[in-house]
Amino acid sequence: MKKNLLTLFVFILLVSFTSVSIPDIIKALKTGNAHETAGYFDNTVEITVPGKSISANKQQAEAILEEFFKNNAVKDFKVLHQSRNESSEYCIGTLSTANGIFRTTIYTKEKSGQALIQELRFEK
Repeated sequence: MKKNLLTLFVFILLVSFTSVSIPDIIKALKTGNAHETAGYFDNTVEITVPGKSISANKQQAEAILEEFFKNNAVKDFKVLHQSRNESSEYCIGTLSTANGIFRTTIYTKEKSGQALIQELRFEK
């Protein structure tokens, strides 16, 4: 019985150290790399960029993000507000680009130990 509890404890501890969270996603955003950022997308993502707001599959959302980053070279990201509950995280920040600042909203939901992006918004 003690061995099973110890095994369970170690498993939970390992999962907690390997799970993805908003800081990991922010690091990806700061690179301006759509492919790296899309690695955190759920199968369907609500994505908003100036002139477009759609519910897209992972590949479509990555293409939209790639075009956005191509037109707006990323300089920095600063967190303004961040919140977390049991299974989701929310972050509002500012993405500084070569073409100005975009208010950015990231909403994630935990699935299989990973925080996957459900919604990503960039608003001028």
